[in-house]
Amino acid sequence: MPLILTEEQTMLKEAADGFLAEHAPIAHLRKLRDSRDPDGVSRELWRAFGEMGFAGVVIPEEHGGSGLGAVEAGVVAEALGRTLTPSPFMGSSVLAATVLKGGSEAQQAAWLPRIAAGEAIVSLAVDEGAKHGPAKIAATAERSGNGFRLNGAKAMVLDGHVADALIVAARTGGGLTLFLVDPETAGVEVERTVMVDAHNAARVVLKDVEVDADAVVGTVDGGEALLEGALNLGRACAAASLTGAGDEAFRITLEYLRTRQQFGKFIGEFQALQHRAAHLFTELEIAKAAALGALQALDAGREDAALAVSVAKAKAGRVAELAVQEAVQMHGGVGMTDEFDVGLFMKRVRVLNELLGDAGFHQERLARSQGF
Repeated sequence: MPLILTEEQTMLKEAADGFLAEHAPIAHLRKLRDSRDPDGVSRELWRAFGEMGFAGVVIPEEHGGSGLGAVEAGVVAEALGRTLTPSPFMGSSVLAATVLKGGSEAQQAAWLPRIAAGEAIVSLAVDEGAKHGPAKIAATAERSGNGFRLNGAKAMVLDGHVADALIVAARTGGGLTLFLVDPETAGVEVERTVMVDAHNAARVVLKDVEVDADAVVGTVDGGEALLEGALNLGRACAAASLTGAGDEAFRITLEYLRTRQQFGKFIGEFQALQHRAAHLFTELEIAKAAALGALQALDAGREDAALAVSVAKAKAGRVAELAVQEAVQMHGGVGMTDEFDVGLFMKRVRVLNELLGDAGFHQERLARSQGF
């Protein structure tokens, strides 16, 4: 399949880029950060996301969404990477919505339309340590009366501090099970953790949390496949966000090279910087192709889609890291100041690299798939 967007996908890209450039530029992130906003996200902007159809991009039309696919989700994620916009999109519209599509009719009817409209935030609680490791989930769910009793702790729960519902992954007798949990339930403790890039996550502690049997999303002991599908889409979208952030940092740097003068010349005229910029351009194009290829593989349901996702996440992470490092260096000393945006891109790339598995995680995943 050609590694280019269709006409409709290109229109979505233009709409997302234009909307975010107007309503949520980098100044939006700075305002939320500098005012110490207690939520760290704008509910008004999230509702506008719903009105534009972005929040429901992968949600079926019968539940108020656009009924589109992974590529379209990646298009929106890339746009968010360009503007560094704090948004529940990744946690709610990608991860949680994908899980909920495998839930009961009642769960879908209760939450998918609200997510699509930008009226609700639902967060997926998976990881428990400093690194992404869904195979290392230790939280437990034991039978209790007509339901389950949950115990454990979760970290890096995207926008968990403002979530209207949590989807918690826990070990049951024969495997992994996903539970829809009200954060106001007795025994649930949620603590906001402002990340280095001024985006939001939370720590969630579960102490003898009682939930009914109808809180199970999917089937008991059958949550692993449902979770893996959501995580793969999330990883591919994170790769797209990385390419968006890296590409925008590169664009800002090129503009600086064209306007900054030193020794009577524009610094972009120096051949050494031209070589570095040319190398970075080619690497960014490869990363974009890898991310789009992974998203297309997910839409096509290919057997090797998970491996394509790992390739994309690892490659995009490495390239975006190079892009922001080169951006800061080519800006010279001012690149490290808060006045210039390139430092904000460096922080965002660091967080996105860790989100849903860094390059090392995905390289190991690829190696294991090949029997190494």
